[in-house]
Amino acid sequence: MGNYILELKDVVKTFGGVTALDGVHFHLKKGEIHALMGENGAGKSTFIKVITGVHQPDSGVMLIEGEEKSFRSTNESAKVGIAAIYQHVTSFPDLSVTENIFMGQEIKNKVGLYNWKLMTQKANELISSLSSEIDVSKPMGTLSVAKQQLVEIAKALSRDANILIMDEPTASLTRTECEQLYRITERLRDEGVSIIFITHKFEDMYRLATKVTVLRDAQYIGCWDVDKISNQKLIAEMVGRELSQMYPPKTAKPGDILLEVNHISKEGYFKNVSFDVRKGEIVALTGLVGAGRTEVVQSLFGIMRPDSGSIRLEGKEINVKSSMEALRHGIGLLPEDRQMEGLINELPIYQNVSSAAMYKFNKGALLQQEEEIKNAIALCQKIQLKAKDISMPPSSLSGGNQQKVVFAKLLSCDLKVLILDEPTKGIDVGAKYSIYEIMNELAERGYGIIMVSSEMPEVLGMADRIVVMRSGRVTAEFETTGTTQEMILEASLKQKEEERAS
Repeated sequence: MGNYILELKDVVKTFGGVTALDGVHFHLKKGEIHALMGENGAGKSTFIKVITGVHQPDSGVMLIEGEEKSFRSTNESAKVGIAAIYQHVTSFPDLSVTENIFMGQEIKNKVGLYNWKLMTQKANELISSLSSEIDVSKPMGTLSVAKQQLVEIAKALSRDANILIMDEPTASLTRTECEQLYRITERLRDEGVSIIFITHKFEDMYRLATKVTVLRDAQYIGCWDVDKISNQKLIAEMVGRELSQMYPPKTAKPGDILLEVNHISKEGYFKNVSFDVRKGEIVALTGLVGAGRTEVVQSLFGIMRPDSGSIRLEGKEINVKSSMEALRHGIGLLPEDRQMEGLINELPIYQNVSSAAMYKFNKGALLQQEEEIKNAIALCQKIQLKAKDISMPPSSLSGGNQQKVVFAKLLSCDLKVLILDEPTKGIDVGAKYSIYEIMNELAERGYGIIMVSSEMPEVLGMADRIVVMRSGRVTAEFETTGTTQEMILEASLKQKEEERAS
């Protein structure tokens, strides 16, 4: 018992008739990085909130260094050294970095006024200790996601946190930013901080953790040494079934050329980009972050217009001036940021599904709501959406099911080409498989699919052809068969002769 800084024993938490945690166990050693994994909806968020005092368990025991504890608030848990850093940073964007770090624990002088000079000094010391160059006088909202997370870590350190919960911290980071976060996390571990690292990414787990605990359907499934459990075993424990392979078998056979992109350029973003997509084909557009992939697909969807080059659909040149025009031509985009660009959380699920094709349900000045709901139900069934009530907002769904709502919205339109920008970003392995099945089914039905992805295993597992970009240029194109991750990475780092000369 003396080795454990945190223990949960048979913890139960219910909300009305819904069980969010059902007999959960967890053990965290001092100076350990312990991964927590499970599908969306497995109970991970409730697990965090019980430990930090947001929720109180209905039954079960929580021990801190062998002593039973029960927290009624996050302030109480913070006093014993527990802090949480979330995927979506919960900061005050208009306040400075210093103000965010010391929010609720401001340092005052002898007469009770805020000692800004001392707080600024200490904020700089905390940021410097994380090997990061951040101006502590800047508003939080001006920082990148990666830097905001570093500020959150600094805030935890300012409160002498010895148990740090990191919830999907790498979900929105580039590879370089991930590596920086890894180094900081390992250094904190070496300094004696105990870390619970919640992630969907196997690379996070293998890079950092020595132990992994799996939750499924609100229940504790088991705890393993990371070096003693295989990927297949871990996936099976997370989803409750064997996935014979990570990617479903392809059944579609590519047909005639559907979309041709010919030498399009946009000053400052991409140059001389060409590729084509066939009916029933999945073409991956890949490369390192900043390669220009998103900008290229945005130009196909009318968000930005190329300066030169042409786009042909079914042999006819088209001029896409707006997103609505792209939809009319039969080109749809699933954006990378589903929360900000793909969903309207103020509206119910069924209205999100129909939002891109409202013309179908308008007769004169009247909206045919029954037809709208009927259409949404049919599409939600087709994509196997898991939702209790489609009159609820998308925010009530897991990440994977939110992504399915965006798919359903696209399918409500009469499309020929689907552009999927990071379609499985931030969702768990079981939900990914479900998204892959939808993609394969759409390819079977003759859609041409462009998939933007940073995950090389996903690119190799799903695409028929691979187009690699670097610095706004296409550097290579591969048939998937016979292509390796090393070949893709080499092409992602390669410079063309014209780029060297410029």
